[in-house]
Amino acid sequence: MNNALQPTILFFDSGMGGFSVYKETRQLLPHCHYLYCFDNAFFPYSEKTEEEIIQRTLNICQKINRTFPLDLIVIACNTASTVVLPALRAHFSIPIVGTVPAIKPAAERSETKHIGLLATKGTVKRAYVADLIAQYAQHCTVEKLGTTKLVEIAEQKLHGKAVDLIALKKELTPWETIETLDTVVLGCTHFPLIKEEIEWCLPQVRFFVDSGKAIALRVKHLLSKIELLPKNAEKNLIFCTHSFDDEMQFQKVLHFWGFEQLIRLDV
Repeated sequence: MNNALQPTILFFDSGMGGFSVYKETRQLLPHCHYLYCFDNAFFPYSEKTEEEIIQRTLNICQKINRTFPLDLIVIACNTASTVVLPALRAHFSIPIVGTVPAIKPAAERSETKHIGLLATKGTVKRAYVADLIAQYAQHCTVEKLGTTKLVEIAEQKLHGKAVDLIALKKELTPWETIETLDTVVLGCTHFPLIKEEIEWCLPQVRFFVDSGKAIALRVKHLLSKIELLPKNAEKNLIFCTHSFDDEMQFQKVLHFWGFEQLIRLDV
């Protein structure tokens, strides 16, 4: 691939959960120029109002775009995607890809037609999610479990800390005795990062479904439809909005995921 025509893709989340989506996209499209921004000063988005999420997302994406012209933005956060996409598409002419819970494939895969949506407290309450369930899972019993704790546990794991299995198991207690629950939608981008630990807590569940691969395929399709503007080859960069207490550990995380530099944004 001509480096001067590398697509520049921004992944955006309040934390590092979007790494699960970025990982799938980078595996499919290894030669793109990747930027990742997490609004850790405002983490977690599930505890914020819709207007706050819209304004933060829009301001940060515009700020990055002014310095690093973008070809495509992935909102790698289920909570944000349920509210910010119309505003972003009104302000950007480039493709904007959202992340929504994989209700449709879960409903198709389930053999018992008893599925669970594991997501943030904000996501499980959104009308958009209710519409997805009504459209694709009318024939299923759908359990909904909203949790902020699992997001925090996934963040700790990415920072190199041990996963608190006791706390994780406690969060999933409402589903432990539902024997017919055979499929769970990992409806937050953080959750695929602790999938093995979640599987351990819910042994009756046969299928865990997330939208990472589908988003990667969507990104590839959209990039094939747009004209890329020549630009200088750039490093893969991470942006944050708040400093880290454990910056040395985070530098290791940064390089592990294929990024070369951390930049602090003043927002």
